Amino acid sequence: MRVLVVGSGGREHALVEAIAASHLEPEVFAAPGNPGIAKIAEVADIPADDLVALRDFAKSRNIDLTVVGPEVPLIGGISECFWEEGLQVFGPSRAAARIEGSKVFSKEMMRHAGVPTADFEVFDRPDRALDYLRSKDEFPIVLKADGVASGKGVTVARTLEEAEEAVRETFGGRFGAAGERMVVEECLLGREASVFVMTDGENILPFLPAQDYKPIFDGNEGPNTGGMGAYSPLMWMDPITYGRILEEIIRPTLHQLALIGAPYSGLLYAGVMVTESGPKALEFNCRFGDPETQAILPRMGSDLLELMLATNEGRLAGREIEWSADKAVCVVLASEGYPESSHSGDEIQGLGNLPAGVYVYHAGTEERDGRFYTNGGRVLNIVGTGPTVLEARARAYAAVESIHFEGMQYRTDIALEAIELEEI
Repeated sequence: MRVLVVGSGGREHALVEAIAASHLEPEVFAAPGNPGIAKIAEVADIPADDLVALRDFAKSRNIDLTVVGPEVPLIGGISECFWEEGLQVFGPSRAAARIEGSKVFSKEMMRHAGVPTADFEVFDRPDRALDYLRSKDEFPIVLKADGVASGKGVTVARTLEEAEEAVRETFGGRFGAAGERMVVEECLLGREASVFVMTDGENILPFLPAQDYKPIFDGNEGPNTGGMGAYSPLMWMDPITYGRILEEIIRPTLHQLALIGAPYSGLLYAGVMVTESGPKALEFNCRFGDPETQAILPRMGSDLLELMLATNEGRLAGREIEWSADKAVCVVLASEGYPESSHSGDEIQGLGNLPAGVYVYHAGTEERDGRFYTNGGRVLNIVGTGPTVLEARARAYAAVESIHFEGMQYRTDIALEAIELEEI
């Protein structure tokens, strides 16, 4: 069997590793891949958004299944592009991928489906958004660019001045076409969780939840990023609450998508805030989360590839995922200037001889003459595993301390609160 993984980040490195370990013994390809992926799969220098070139590659190599990592190809219609040629894709249709491609679509879909979420308003002109904000008495407030902005289009404004600046940046072109509309919504308080489910459109197969860290600095300070770390499982998530998330958020969403002619198949990601009044949906993504995937897959005992095939063939009913008892903590190492800019070309040292229980996933790296160099904002994902969060976290940060490149930045508080919960 031949499998193609589309993408080049740490998430795709983790997916390739898990797929390659399948009992089906697949031959794995990746496009465009990265130097870490190249150690375990054949890579092709094809951009993730060149849908025609990807399709032609899949046809020429007799690819049996294409797994799409990033959201841009899915939103752009890679599934339809491949389906027209009789090629299998693990991922939703373009119509269903709007759940991530447009915040406005997603919020209005939630409203029609009765999914609990933050109160919101939609604006297509900056003056109206500013008038609305100036009428508000309570802050913080959340502002979201409508389209895809690589995880950087969300601002939690603590003051009116911060909110006004977010409006000017969004409508001023910072996010391109993604900023032609924006959502302004109430700021929910509680504990945030990332929830993954595989679905064939009717049945769902839930993963254990994770938590990610979006702001660049410790204590959730600074601008939002694509994600600076994650851990799994969640010490505070009880089965009743998780059941409510599946029944009150996931199932109504899938039902509503089917009603509007966009049935969903693939991996659905829900960002959820568990508030005092119960779980509420923050957002949906149409693919595996990054970096949550890197903290989830090392703990997975089931065959990921077999489950993907079962999803596409409508065979998910009655299945459960086996999980290791170990915990996992992922720390993201980012380049100097990230997320506002990205420095490249700095040599990475210390990747050899890392201890057992540590996984290293490449994200923004390049290899020259056997040496690794930075080549992007988020450079490496370091994952520690162990029987407790304390041990998993200690392994991750011990590995981080042995790695160095100029301007390297990372958060030092990933999973810190989980240790305190574990000790209760």
